[in-house]
Formats: sequence, structure tokens, C-alpha cells
Amino acid sequence: MLTPADLARAKTSLAGDVFAHTQRLVASWQALADLSFSDLLLLAPVAGDEEERFVVLAQVRPTTGQTLYPVDLVGWIVDETERTLVNRAWRLGEIVDGNATVLGADEPITVQVIPVRYDGEPVAVLMRETPTASGRRPGELERRYFEVFDRFAVMVAEGSFPFGRDEIEFEDAPRVGDGVIVVDDQGRIDFASPNAVSSMHRMGIHAYTSGLALSDVGFDQDAVQAALDARVPVTEELERGDTEVLVRAIPMLERGEPVGAVVLLRDVSDIRRRDRMLLSKDATIREIHHRVKNNLQTIASLLRLQGRRVASEEAREAIGESEQRIRLIAIVHETLSRDASDVVPFDDIVRPLVRVVEEAVTSKELEVHFEVVGDLGDLPGQVATPLAVVLNELMQNVVDHAYPDEETGGTEGNVCIALQREAGELTIDVVDDGVGLPNGFNLDESKGLGLSIVQALVTGELAGSIELVDADGTRASLRVPMAPVAPVEV
Repeated sequence: MLTPADLARAKTSLAGDVFAHTQRLVASWQALADLSFSDLLLLAPVAGDEEERFVVLAQVRPTTGQTLYPVDLVGWIVDETERTLVNRAWRLGEIVDGNATVLGADEPITVQVIPVRYDGEPVAVLMRETPTASGRRPGELERRYFEVFDRFAVMVAEGSFPFGRDEIEFEDAPRVGDGVIVVDDQGRIDFASPNAVSSMHRMGIHAYTSGLALSDVGFDQDAVQAALDARVPVTEELERGDTEVLVRAIPMLERGEPVGAVVLLRDVSDIRRRDRMLLSKDATIREIHHRVKNNLQTIASLLRLQGRRVASEEAREAIGESEQRIRLIAIVHETLSRDASDVVPFDDIVRPLVRVVEEAVTSKELEVHFEVVGDLGDLPGQVATPLAVVLNELMQNVVDHAYPDEETGGTEGNVCIALQREAGELTIDVVDDGVGLPNGFNLDESKGLGLSIVQALVTGELAGSIELVDADGTRASLRVPMAPVAPVEV
């Protein structure tokens, strides 16, 4: 499906600042749909069509009422027979009201077409479509909402709405259904919806009298005053006791001058309480990883001390290998301790791991150079830990077996670790330029502890596969299936 930019480029002459103006309208028009209990459609003339046909660039459905269009109309071409009012509003540059039928159906509806003006010229039209009234008189709340919408409709036709900066839609931004207060240009209350009154009650504000200033009833009106002064929307969060309310003040303008504001309220106390709980849990998780890392480092240090007191060379080597494995797992937990999530950038583990192995094996007799190519991206901790252990064992195996002095006749070696992440699979290749595999080598029959650990982790815990082949040295190839990381639901 074409994006709005692609559709505008392909079907209309909208571009640059003009197109940006229509996009700002789309970013901020949910409140208009909710205030009017109507579907809103943004249309622009089809380029080169003598302004007789219009294409639907965007649509929004009301959250305060039922939509007329459960299907997506973006890209729909509207001609003069379907919407005569559109052509009339475009040519006159005025708001036009009338009756029509639902696009693609025979259901009668009420239509209002508003020219979208930018820099004094109409650039598109905003079409409001509402079910035909059933004869029921609208209630006080509906009547007030319609009045507010009419003011914004005039602002759209004048070119003062949307405002001259990009609107950022916050995830928890207040909406019309959360609560609405309408104030005049002095901040005096003209109307407050029942949900707004309830939010004020939760803040401890029980005095609500039309005509009083917000500050007179104990409501902090800094956001409202800032919106009136700057002539742009202002969002602020108010805290009163255990109640936290998000306030968004949207100025209403007439010929560029503020005549009042719409104040949207949303009680976000539960959301903030949940956020604080998550932050507390995140800090706890980080602290746990930090303590596990410290404990592992303590164990590694104890093993190192124990190794110094062992007479047997074989036992000393075994203890040294165990110490290195523990230090490696400590590196993983150190990385996890930096972030509350159980997802770590594997590159943050590979680089320190390579340095640890490189420093451990460098001696006067042999110097092995490791190179890391590619990256596996972010991995869950339960994958990163065994994968890091496997990589450590493979690098250690290279050091132990790829460069025996009597066969290579040299004191240097080069190892390339190639990392690649493709759709659904992780690939790791560890390639050395050593002596290669022994004659008749069979991985399944290998009795070495390191390769046994590798096989157990790769085929068991990671459900992957490993293959060792001669390739002017030895190539160890790992394939590990990797399902996408599911988003955490809170």
C-alpha cells in the first residue's frame, strides 16, 4: 500500500511545505473527529484532472461514535457525481454543508466540506461525514462539542489549524473521551465534560462553576496560559497527591488571535504507578545481574588461588579453563546489568571475550591474532550466554590444537570470527590458518571436554548444528535457529 507521501506524489501536486501542512493536519485531527462524532477524510485534487476528481489521502474514525467506513478509503478517487460539495467548497474556498450518501453505498449522511488553506491558498479539503440525525435533539455535551469543532473548522479554512509546527502524538496523550474543558481567552471555564469533572474531583477539586477561572477553582492553568500566549498547543502533567493528570491545552484562534482554548484531561495515575513499578523491577533485575557477575568473579578468583596451590600441571590447566569459562559468563551478566531487558547486544560480549582469550594465549612462543567480522545484533540472554560459552570453547580449541610449533614452524596465527544474522538463523564461522583437523577426525567421537561442551550447548540448549571441516586450516561452522524477539507486554 502506498504511503501518504507516495500517494500525494503519484496522484496530486502537493509537495514540500504544502504537503507538510496536510501531514500536520493528519497528525492532530483525531480530536476533531472525536469532537464532531464523525469520520474525517482528507482529499486533494488529482493532478492534471482540471480539479474535477479528488483522491482520499487520509482518513480518521471517531473514538466517540460509530464509523461510517469500516473499510479503508485511502486512495479512493471521488468525482463530482459522488461529492458535488467537494468541488463547490474547493472552488469557493468556503465551508459548505449538505447531504449525500455514504461513498460506495446508499445510506444518507450529512456532509461538511472544509477547505484546507495554506499561505492564503486552498491546498486540499477536509470532509466531515456524519450519520443523518434521527430527530433526537443533541444533548448538552454533544452541542458543546459541535460548537468547538465548528471553531476549529473555521481555523482550518483560515489556515491557522494545524499549527505551524509538527504535532507529536504521545502514547498516553489525552483524548476527547478522557475529559474536555472549554475556557475563554481569560482562562475562565465555559464548559467541562463529566469525565473532566471526575478527573478534577480525583485531584481534590470539587468546586466547578461556569465563569470561574481555572486558577480560582484550584486548577493550575499555566499550560492554558502558555498555549494562549504562544498560540500553540502545550502539554503538561499535573500531580496532586496520588493523582496525576496529563493536560493538553489547544488554543482556539480567530484571525490569528486567541479566543479560548480546549483543555483535554487524562488521569494517568495508574499508568505512572505502573511505570514506577516497572522502573523498580528494572533496577532490581539490573542489580541481580550485577550481583551474579560479582559472585562469578569471586568464584573465578578463588579458582585462580586454588590453581596456584595445585601441584599437578593437568589439574592446574583444568582449573584455569574453568576459571576462564566462569569469567566469560560474568561478562554476559555484566552486559545484562547495564539494561533492564533480557536482551543484549552480542557485540558487547564478543569484543571483551576475544580480548580475554587473546591476552590469555599470547606468549613468547605463540601470538594469535583474532579478527571479528559482522555482528549478530541483539540477542536474548538465554541465547547469548550459551553462545558466548561456545565461542570461547572454539577459540580456546584453536589455540590448543591449531598451532603446534613442531608442525607450523611459526610463532603467529590468525583467526577470523565471522558473525551473520539472517532471517530466522544465526551463523558463526571460526576459521584459523593452522594445521587443520587430524586424519580421521570425527566430532561425534571427540573426547575433548571443550568440544563436548560445544556439542552439548549447540545441539541441546540452542537447538542448532555444528560442523568442523578442513579449509586451509580449520573452519568451525555453527547454525542456530533464532525466532524473532517478541515484544514484552505490560
